[in-house]
Amino acid sequence: MLPARSAEAHDLVPERVNSPYIHDPRTIMAYVNENYLKLAAGYLFPEIARRVSAFAAEKPELAKEIIRCGIGDVTEPLPASAVRAMHAANEELANRASFKGYGPGTGYESVRAAIAEGDFRSRGINITDDEIFLSDGSKGDCGNILEILGAGNRIAVTDPVYPAYVDANVMFGNTGAALAGGGYDGITYLPCTEANGFLADVPSASEATPDIIYLCSPNNPTGTVMDRARVEAWVAYALKHRAILFWDAAYESYNRSGAPKSIFEIDGARECAVEFRSFSKSGGFTGVRCGYTVMPKSLKAYTRAGDAVALHPLWTRRWNTRSNGVSYAVQRGAEALYTVEGKREVSALVDFYMENARILRDGCVKLGWKTWGGENAPYVWCKVPNGSDSWAFFERLLRDARVVTTPGAGFGRCGEGYFRISAFNSRANVEEVVRRLGSV
Repeated sequence: MLPARSAEAHDLVPERVNSPYIHDPRTIMAYVNENYLKLAAGYLFPEIARRVSAFAAEKPELAKEIIRCGIGDVTEPLPASAVRAMHAANEELANRASFKGYGPGTGYESVRAAIAEGDFRSRGINITDDEIFLSDGSKGDCGNILEILGAGNRIAVTDPVYPAYVDANVMFGNTGAALAGGGYDGITYLPCTEANGFLADVPSASEATPDIIYLCSPNNPTGTVMDRARVEAWVAYALKHRAILFWDAAYESYNRSGAPKSIFEIDGARECAVEFRSFSKSGGFTGVRCGYTVMPKSLKAYTRAGDAVALHPLWTRRWNTRSNGVSYAVQRGAEALYTVEGKREVSALVDFYMENARILRDGCVKLGWKTWGGENAPYVWCKVPNGSDSWAFFERLLRDARVVTTPGAGFGRCGEGYFRISAFNSRANVEEVVRRLGSV
């Protein structure tokens, strides 16, 4: 006989208590993950889509004129080498002799080898093949990684921040309630402002020490890049405090600054960092879905008793238990990006979007707007002119220019007063956006 729940607990679900199928209100029932109830509002990008859809319904005659520069979704065709590789893989699946069923949950060995060699060892970074874990993209991995870490870790994020980091930690129970004006109790926010060049500073000795720190360079949304000295300072901080850095390098292929592309360029990072990468923006895989995590074998976390535990075996077990891996054809497409032709095609794709970013950046600068990014990242970050709030300016651009941007407030408190423009679009659309912005 299961114990009855308290009356207080039943107050959360009165519709189930009053159900005709439950005769005794003390009966045990299915619990909801109440952490989801703490989520303050809809995820940023669906909220943007909702507002755009509402405007299109209100002004159907203008709907076709809307240019979307909000979400960072690619527009150009996939690299030809990846397409050919996926076609060939599908042909294999149509032949009994070459058919593939379940693959390794962590990724096919040849694909892991191509990544480890192409992105790391060829650049003098010691990463082994089996430290690469294939997935459907870095967005999911930034949350999935929490499954192998204990409850109660103190989380730090930059502000402004890619909202998926925060929402994942809310869902996993690593935060308190939503705060008035934005953010969540229990998260340490690292301010990124004009004063520090929109780059997070290492906490001072007097500040609380986080256990897990999310860092993104080139940064989404600001487009700024951490130089080597700053990355070294973060690695030294993590080593000193036995913290773990979650390094999001989704935009590393756009980094032309000479600053570190990988956290593992820094001595000691293998003992304190995990790196997340994606083919979404470099290879145009936003719809195909493929990315990977680098989990060093030397990285450890600790039990409550203080015993060190290697995370690599736990991450391996997690993938083999929770996944049957990325689809065979997609992995072959990703592998093809590391061929001579594939590298050339990726470079051309990145060049195309970076030229879009230059056009957008130059256009905003000519308008007299304070502007960041657009040089080592496919995003341009602008200060809202005339002191308007970011959602109000979003609505103004939508209604007066039919241009969709991303309001900075959606990225955190320090994002208020700014907005992001995505360079992922056609050249004609980007040039038209600049023209329209000048008329607002």
